[in-house]
Parts: sequence; C-alpha cells; structure tokens
Amino acid sequence: MVVRPATPDDAPACAAIYAPYVTDTAVSFEEEPPDVAEMARRMAAAHVWLVLEDAGEVVGYAYAGTFHARAAYRWATETSVYLRRGFERRGGGRALYAVLLPLLKERGFTSAIAGMTLPNPGSVGLHASLGFEPVGTYRRIGFKHGAWHDVAWAQLMLADGDSAPHE
Repeated sequence: MVVRPATPDDAPACAAIYAPYVTDTAVSFEEEPPDVAEMARRMAAAHVWLVLEDAGEVVGYAYAGTFHARAAYRWATETSVYLRRGFERRGGGRALYAVLLPLLKERGFTSAIAGMTLPNPGSVGLHASLGFEPVGTYRRIGFKHGAWHDVAWAQLMLADGDSAPHE
C-alpha cells in the first residue's frame, strides 16, 4: 500500500469510498453522498488530503480540515479517515495517519481532533492506538437511520508545551 497526496483526479474514487458511509451507516451524519464535484471542492479546501493506494487503486483517504472557523482555533485541525468497505483492519488507517500527522505537525498545527459516531470500535481503537485521548462525548447528538447516535471526540497533541504557536 502507498500513501500519496491526493490530486483532483482522485475525487471520483474518494466520493465512491465515502458514499456507503453516508447511505448505509451513521458514521457520517450526511444524508446524501456528495457528488464528484463537491468531493473535489472539499479536497481543495482541506489543509491536507491523502489517498491510500493498493495495487494502484485508491482504497482509502485521510484529510485534515478546519476544526473551527474562529481565528484562535487555527492551530487545531479535525482529521478523518475513510477506507473502502472491505479494506478495514488491514493497516490502511494507520498508514494514512503515519503520513498525515507528521505533515500537520510540520505545518504548525498543535492538535488533531477526531470525532467518531458511536458505536465504532474500529475508529475508536485506531485513534487510541495512535495516542488520541478521549475529551468528551456528545450524547444523542445525531438522529439517523431511525436512531439517536452519540459522537465521541478525541484529541492528539502535536506540539509540547504552553508556548505561543508559530504563525
């Protein structure tokens, strides 16, 4: 498996990977999968967007985006990882994060934030194994597929100390 920066040509594969999470699960709270143009727009807006290839085929992606629009949050970033159905538990998420997290630190981000709809033992386990620490859970925050769902939040500190961050 190879991790590389995404290009606009990867938008169809990323949209196809994400669509079942929207239509078949509560992992995403979206109700309609984004089309290729919307996925390309999201890719362009991300701080970093990576894809995972297996035998030359895109089978997963990870990205970091704006955690919150207010200026004081500019050193925090929200991360997400999605793998094509059937490619879970093969090390793809770990491979993507192994590239993503150092890039974020290099770019001056001081913390990575991950939100996970519960239950989601794979995502919770992956993030815990990488050092993300639980910081809270929103209870019954999203209603999808006829049920309420909780969202757990975890944070990984990318920088040490309390000194002022670099612009």
